[in-house]
Amino acid sequence: MAPPIGGLGLIEGYYGRPWSWEDRTATATFLAGYGYEFFLYAPKADPYLRRRWREPHPSGVAESIEAFATHCAAIGVTFGVGLSPFEIYRDFNAEAKAALTDKLAHLDGLGVRHLAILFDDMRGDLPGLAAAQADILHWIGARTGAERLTICPTYYSDDPALDRFFGVRPPAYLEDLGAALDPAIGVFWTGPEVCSRELRAGHLARVAAQIGRKPLLWDNYPVNDGPRMSLFLHLRAFTGRSAAIADQIAGHAINPALQPILSQIPALTLADSYRLGEAYDYGEAFTRAAVQVLGPDLAALVESRLSAFQDVGLEHLGDGAARLKARLASIDHPGAREIVAWLDGAWKITRDELEAS
Repeated sequence: MAPPIGGLGLIEGYYGRPWSWEDRTATATFLAGYGYEFFLYAPKADPYLRRRWREPHPSGVAESIEAFATHCAAIGVTFGVGLSPFEIYRDFNAEAKAALTDKLAHLDGLGVRHLAILFDDMRGDLPGLAAAQADILHWIGARTGAERLTICPTYYSDDPALDRFFGVRPPAYLEDLGAALDPAIGVFWTGPEVCSRELRAGHLARVAAQIGRKPLLWDNYPVNDGPRMSLFLHLRAFTGRSAAIADQIAGHAINPALQPILSQIPALTLADSYRLGEAYDYGEAFTRAAVQVLGPDLAALVESRLSAFQDVGLEHLGDGAARLKARLASIDHPGAREIVAWLDGAWKITRDELEAS
């Protein structure tokens, strides 16, 4: 079996504390050895990609982005950025165009090869939404140096939660967007839900018919951002994504957890799923990946507490949290340190943090 033609990738699309550049470099390098072909930098906490998108990144941050882009090129990974020009479609006037022109030149200078324009988490119950967004993407396409251009629609899932939070989606939004967009522009899709438990070929074929192209999967697993999800560690192997969907998609990008080392475990199992097809065993895949990432001893400890991490959660561990922390504190491994920090509440996300991004 083989992964989708567009390849496997990682998109930092989470809320909360961003990874360090050292974490990004290590993760991109590690996953490149297992077939991950692209990396999109788009953490919600980077204000220069969201609320302050009109401003260039400060020099120190810009240098870090450029250095990471250079590293990605050296290891054969396509580097990209997710830009969220907040609700620019409400008034794409001369000032907005001038600011966006400057931003695109800034990103070109940093070495961006895949540009994703992200209209997620914005108000969408507006007339002419699809046409306005398509016009903006075409305008950007004529000015960016990026080789690949992708849009995340405002309604990127069937999930009715999007309509509750951002207004009821316009009728035929996906069909109108797909018909208006140049076929070369990719379209992100998360599935039936924002965090889909299952992705099947029939669902993806229906979406492809709506948008006039195969969707590029934005898979919200193992991400664990938000006030509720940050209390859990998503470590289990991928399930509900049969290798048979490879022919129905234009690529498969995972949104990682807040913990970069621990995110590598499920990431490896997704590669295994495509490689092994019907021979994939998610339990064996987890064990194999955990050993590769953590080493045999720490992997065994994590596997023995897997349900506590992923099902019970931080607020219900009771006295077991202190005992587990004591065991992990003696282990000199970055994965162990991530779990200890989680036990200490360092990864918790508040509602205020979410709304400020």
